[in-house]
Amino acid sequence: MEANLSLVPAIIDKYKAQKKALIAILQEIQETYNYLPEEALRLVSKKLGIPLIDVVSVATFYRAFSLKPKGRHQITVCLGTACHVRGGPKVLEEFERKLGIKAGETTPDKKFTLETVNCLGCCAIGPVVVADGNYHAHMTIRKVSRILKPLSKRE
Repeated sequence: MEANLSLVPAIIDKYKAQKKALIAILQEIQETYNYLPEEALRLVSKKLGIPLIDVVSVATFYRAFSLKPKGRHQITVCLGTACHVRGGPKVLEEFERKLGIKAGETTPDKKFTLETVNCLGCCAIGPVVVADGNYHAHMTIRKVSRILKPLSKRE
């Protein structure tokens, strides 16, 4: 096992290697590594006695999980109908321009991941952007820098 996955066995042991804890184990691995490394999934499969295909099926079913490394900062732009008609696509374009990536990608320095969703359920305050769990209402392209600047300084 790679040295960078040294915390995975302890995470599995914390849940007493119980099959019913699969999602909780995957959540903690995701939180620790910002994604689910393939070798971690293999180790979970082996330790829990669950076929790898079943572990991967759970990991790919839930949108909260990622099989690709994510950035330290997560930016999600809503493109639901209300946000779309109020300028959501323009806001997304501005994030893409400022970050130098497209939606669904992570910056090469692993600092930012930019994603889109079809609805965040807060249509009345759209367009909406979620940055590291903080909701930003009535987004405009001018507000994009105000969101990115403090995140760029944080490590």
